[in-house]
Amino acid sequence: MELQHDSTGGSAGGTGNTAVTRGVSCIVKLGGAAITCKNELETINEENLKIVASQLRQAMIFGPCHGMDWSRRPGSSDIPNVVDNFDDQVEVESKKFVVVHGAAPHILASGSFGHFQASKSGVHKGGLTRPIVKSGFVATRISVTSLNLEIVRALAKEGIPSIGLSPFSCGWSTCEKNLTVADASTVGGAIDAGFVPVLHGDAVLDSSLGCTILSGDVIIRHLAGQLQPDYVVFLTDVFGVYDRPPTDPEAVLLREIAVREDGSWSVVKPKTEDTSKQVEITVAAHDTTGGMVTKISEAAMIAKLRIDVYIVKAATEHSLRALQGLSRENIPDDWLGTVIRYAR
Repeated sequence: MELQHDSTGGSAGGTGNTAVTRGVSCIVKLGGAAITCKNELETINEENLKIVASQLRQAMIFGPCHGMDWSRRPGSSDIPNVVDNFDDQVEVESKKFVVVHGAAPHILASGSFGHFQASKSGVHKGGLTRPIVKSGFVATRISVTSLNLEIVRALAKEGIPSIGLSPFSCGWSTCEKNLTVADASTVGGAIDAGFVPVLHGDAVLDSSLGCTILSGDVIIRHLAGQLQPDYVVFLTDVFGVYDRPPTDPEAVLLREIAVREDGSWSVVKPKTEDTSKQVEITVAAHDTTGGMVTKISEAAMIAKLRIDVYIVKAATEHSLRALQGLSRENIPDDWLGTVIRYAR
């Protein structure tokens, strides 16, 4: 990721909701680019997803657990493996987590869930009265909910009691692309019942435009304000936030960033001569949700809530440590990632 000095941030406020549950340890943003294959339409990176699901189990659940996937995937003849002695099982202690995933806005629009359909039809621009937009709305939701199902399946196989929740189905909506209706009671109810809600970026209705795309990053910020988790973790396909595009050989990983009350920020680690310089950022033209700009501005807004945000590469030892909350107080020298926190 690259960081832009932006004090505005996207708007997810104005919903008038209050916190619906307490005791949430972590909200995890599972970046689409970390779990899908680049430039391959609707193709999941099975290996990465399996590792991520395993790390989430290690971070959440204390003690042994059994897989919860009793389904049979299309084309498979395998009979679901169901434990016979369920009555003898004791409820294991676990932390409360929420998972939100994106849909992989890659450099080429063909390599993603949802973004290809949304960009081809213009769903993010609105205009439901146009047949192409209405068709694209349906196609986008089919795509993103398909990815959601596969993520829920992967978590269930690890024994994580996950429940897929779609913002559209929960009644979330926007006005001029700003989140205006977002009742989190369904999410809170699932958490209180012992489930792990798994939400996703979605096509939603917009009272002004007709429709638009609600990004996972905006969802994360809204839920952070509602649920007040101990910390938030963004799992990505790069090690963290850089001072320029990560592909640049001179790119420097920014390990710690402090966000002030007015939304401005400064680099704490590593120390640089000019901590206020504008940092370049590139957003692919087809990225219907704002790309890195949205991601970083939303992370900064979360940090203003006094909630630490960790941005780290998925499926690595560093991501496991972040999910476990092991880097919350003092960032170890051998930990690779970026922490964005409120300036103390």
